[in-house]
Amino acid sequence: MGDNPVLASKNVTFFLIFTDLDGTLLDTCTYGWEEAKPALDLCRRLNVPIIFVSSKTRAEIDLFRRKLSISAPFISENGGGIFFAGETINPPPSGASFEKGLWKLPLGIPYTRLVKGLHKIRDELGWNIKGFSDMNINEISHLTGLDQETSLLAAKREYDEPFIITAQAKVDKDILYKAAAKRGLTITEGGRFYHLQGNNDKGQAMEKVLSWYGKSCGKITSIALGDSPNDFPMLERADYPVLIRSKEEFPSLKKKLPHLRVSEKAGPTGWNSVVFDILQTNEEKYNDRQV
Repeated sequence: MGDNPVLASKNVTFFLIFTDLDGTLLDTCTYGWEEAKPALDLCRRLNVPIIFVSSKTRAEIDLFRRKLSISAPFISENGGGIFFAGETINPPPSGASFEKGLWKLPLGIPYTRLVKGLHKIRDELGWNIKGFSDMNINEISHLTGLDQETSLLAAKREYDEPFIITAQAKVDKDILYKAAAKRGLTITEGGRFYHLQGNNDKGQAMEKVLSWYGKSCGKITSIALGDSPNDFPMLERADYPVLIRSKEEFPSLKKKLPHLRVSEKAGPTGWNSVVFDILQTNEEKYNDRQV
């Protein structure tokens, strides 16, 4: 789906879409994307690459991109790694290695260190903290709503440890974040879980992908869509930042980004409406596109 930057002319604006998955392109409960199909088809027609930027694992995203026939790079585990399909990249990014049919550019901290860090945080605070590494597949399936097969893929962590805090009347986030920072780690919030990771984030990974496309595509206009705080670093770097509606309002983000768009609907319905509107408004810029 319009993923090879060498095909674009430097004389026209090149759009890139960076999108979160759960709660954004995918429905929070069903993980369906059918409501976004009209906008996805428009992206295909206009040769607009769609870069998935998610807390999901490489294995989960790789399966999903194959279902949608998307070969653009993707960003896993909150900016922990960038992956490029082997058949679409030449030359590969500096520092990347070829593994299981994909070029991998690691940005995050290895998972084993994150697991050890979470255990130390739990011991220090005395809280009931439970990470994916403490759960069996049935528990992950119950918490995420994923089937068993997909839950197995979700457990294949590389750069990010999702966790929950149970039996806690009130979570003092400052204390939690400081306990992580003491160990050189950071915590972000997604739609369902807290996430323990290194100093990587979605925005840093997005910048690397923008730089890679920029070498071949000239002027780039970026669209970024997300629904949770772990998406904010990505939205803050976008020309068109889009907050997909959820139960949270996030007034501080709206104040920080006056040009922020907020979708009227949640999930793929909201994604479809906003992407369709932005691309249709700018469609004349593609009239002379060389593909």
